Amino acid sequence: MSHTREDVIAAAGRMFAAKGYHGTSMRDLGRELGLLGSSLYSHVGGKQELLVEVVARGAKLFQAAADRALATEGTAADRLRALIAGHVDVVLDHRDEVRTFLNEARSLDAEARAAVVEARDRYEEAFRTVLREGIEDGSFRPEVDPVVDGIFVLSILNAIERWYDVSGPVDRSELVARLHRFVLGGLAGGG
Repeated sequence: MSHTREDVIAAAGRMFAAKGYHGTSMRDLGRELGLLGSSLYSHVGGKQELLVEVVARGAKLFQAAADRALATEGTAADRLRALIAGHVDVVLDHRDEVRTFLNEARSLDAEARAAVVEARDRYEEAFRTVLREGIEDGSFRPEVDPVVDGIFVLSILNAIERWYDVSGPVDRSELVARLHRFVLGGLAGGG
C-alpha cells in the first residue's frame, strides 16, 4: 500500500495523541504504517517536523473556529456561545490534533514553540475580545476580567478532550448548551 505525506502526518497525530511525542519513535510510526525507515523519510524529514505539522493544524482549526465565532451577529453572549460551540467542534472532530496541540507543543523546538505561543495568544485574544465586548454591551458583569476569566473559560473547554464521551448521556448540542449556561452564569450572573 502506498502512503502519502498526509497519511504519515495523520498517523503521527494519532500516535502523539495516544503515546505522547517522546513515547513515539519513528520506528513505531513506520510499523504503524507498514513502512521501513527509508520509505518514511521520503515523506518527512523527521519526528519534529511531524510534531510541528500536527500542532500547527490544531492551532489553525481553533483559529478558524474563533474567526467564525467573532463574525456571529448579536450580543457578546451570542459570540461567546459561538466560541464555545466552535471549540467543542474542534475538540470532538479533531481529537488527535487537539491532544497533540494541548499536551505535546512543549516538545517543539524553540522557533516552532514561539509560533505556537503566538497562535495560542491570538486564539485567547478572541475570548478576551468577546468578554470585553460583553462588559461594554451589558451581557457580562463589569467586574469580569477578560484575561483571567478568559483563561477560566478556556481551561473548562480544554478539559473536554479528557472526559467527554460521545456515547455518553449528553450529546454535542446539549454539551454546548450546558457549557454556555455554566460560563454565562459566572460572567453575567450574580456570582
